[in-house]
Amino acid sequence: MVAVLAASAVATVPFVPAAAAQQQGKVLRVALTTGIDHLNPFTAQLSAATQVGRFNYEFLTLPSAEDTQPTGGVAESWKTSDDKLTWTFTIRQGMKWSDGKPVTAQDPAYTFQRMLDDENARTANGSYVSNFASVSAPDDKTLVIKTKAPQASMTSLDVPIVPKHIWEPIKDLNAPSTDEMAVVGVGSGPYLLTEYKKNEFVKFKANKDYWRGAPKVDELQLLQFKDAEAAVNALKQGEVDVINRLTPTQFDALKGEQNITTNKAPGRRYNELIINFGVKNVVDQPIGDGNPILKDVRVRKAIAQAIDTKSIVEKVMNGYGQPGTGVVPAIYKSYTWTPSDAEKTKFDIAAANATLDQAGYAKGADGIRVAPGGAKLEFRLAGHANRPFDQRTAQFVGGWLKDVGIGVKQELVSDDELDDRTTAGNYDLAISGYGTSPDPDYALSLNTCAGRPNAQGNGGSSATFFCDPRYEDLYKKQLTEFDPAKRAEIVKQAQAILAGEYVDVVLDYDNVLEAYRSDKFSSFTKQPQPDGAILEQSGYWGVYGATPADAAAAGSEDGGSNTGLWIGIGAVVLVVLVGGGVLLGRRGKSADDRE
Repeated sequence: MVAVLAASAVATVPFVPAAAAQQQGKVLRVALTTGIDHLNPFTAQLSAATQVGRFNYEFLTLPSAEDTQPTGGVAESWKTSDDKLTWTFTIRQGMKWSDGKPVTAQDPAYTFQRMLDDENARTANGSYVSNFASVSAPDDKTLVIKTKAPQASMTSLDVPIVPKHIWEPIKDLNAPSTDEMAVVGVGSGPYLLTEYKKNEFVKFKANKDYWRGAPKVDELQLLQFKDAEAAVNALKQGEVDVINRLTPTQFDALKGEQNITTNKAPGRRYNELIINFGVKNVVDQPIGDGNPILKDVRVRKAIAQAIDTKSIVEKVMNGYGQPGTGVVPAIYKSYTWTPSDAEKTKFDIAAANATLDQAGYAKGADGIRVAPGGAKLEFRLAGHANRPFDQRTAQFVGGWLKDVGIGVKQELVSDDELDDRTTAGNYDLAISGYGTSPDPDYALSLNTCAGRPNAQGNGGSSATFFCDPRYEDLYKKQLTEFDPAKRAEIVKQAQAILAGEYVDVVLDYDNVLEAYRSDKFSSFTKQPQPDGAILEQSGYWGVYGATPADAAAAGSEDGGSNTGLWIGIGAVVLVVLVGGGVLLGRRGKSADDRE
């Protein structure tokens, strides 16, 4: 017997021919304020780079725009066996790669098998396949995945499906040429990658043969800005059309501006302070140069007690967010961890001082505490130099820790430098953060033993380098639990264990703060509907569904054109700011740029 999933989970989207296009020759420009590490979809980890993969390659399934529930992509339907160990996906017929070859079951089978066989192929998304037992394509329209244990995230595999005939000949996925190959490569998404110049731009052309229908723009450009302020100025001058990852001050300043519309929505990102507790790689070798005093959980607890997350939301975010608790943001209510009074680490400077006093760290004449061996409690605090959140948070954290006798040296550096430091474990404290997915597996996987980098420093996806047998057990249990309520409870228990070891302090859950030129664009597809984000999405809906103002006007004059959720026809000029790489990174990449 086979259990077939509900029809709503596999609903397809009507196709609208490109011939219905009203506009031609338009350009959609997206402004970036962070870098791109790789264009190779197997190794791309920065959020902006991850989104490049989302534009260029379709996924097996992906979260819908309406409510983030799974909807069809390369797969048009799927079913699972009664024991939940065998998943059968029916591949959408008629899909083609941009070189004209058909998309078949051989393509997802190759993509997942390469991840199973090649450690480097697991760099960005390895956690999704760690439970796979086998992958096969018995025919061109059928993909069969067998898992070692039931896996509740099988309809949430955030993995770009690549063309087998293009990628199979490539032996070394770490070779720089794989990024170059991606630029002139073959895709199946709403946009096709055409040109890349490091630190300047990425260009795409609209996929006129995209199975959902061609986008409303002919060309997509990701343009890099030195910081968000420069992009805001470009928005005001009409040089860019859409911005996200605005600071609260920028967002408030844009309210009421002529021809500019602002959008605030619940966010799927969390910011955190990670603490180097003596981190190790996947073979348990110590790495990095973290201060050994931080191996003492009592010191880490005192740091957590000294941080006022409520003030960070009120004073750094101007109220545009919520104090953080666990690694699943409040937007995903079912899985968010709300600690009990016994579990909660409350902001309490007196309690933090008492914790350190009892641990034997006495204050010296200069007010800085000293360890029994004579070493001072002075820690480096790393963060993004170009990110206002990091700048202001570092000031607050430094002040609070000074109040408990801990010295802080701010080291706000470039994105690349922060990436290098946190990947190698060369930090004491660092401001970090991730974008998360509707399914909690991804957020939890960032703190598993397997997520740590290998002995060569490659292949990691860990947020904290955490490795704890209690957490591992709960992580595995949640993945095999299909009862939503039971799974949610396990997910919360895992977050409680992570919080109790004080390897990080979840600071806040950001609101999405965006703005766009309403004189150029009449609407964007939001996720979830009706009041979600335009750009900070699990998918490509916002950019794909951008509707030019002139196209909307033409539609109203001729009785109304179809500007529905999934349809894209024609084209226009749009600039989107992916501040912090919003358009979801992974380990090996600095904080705000990870997904």
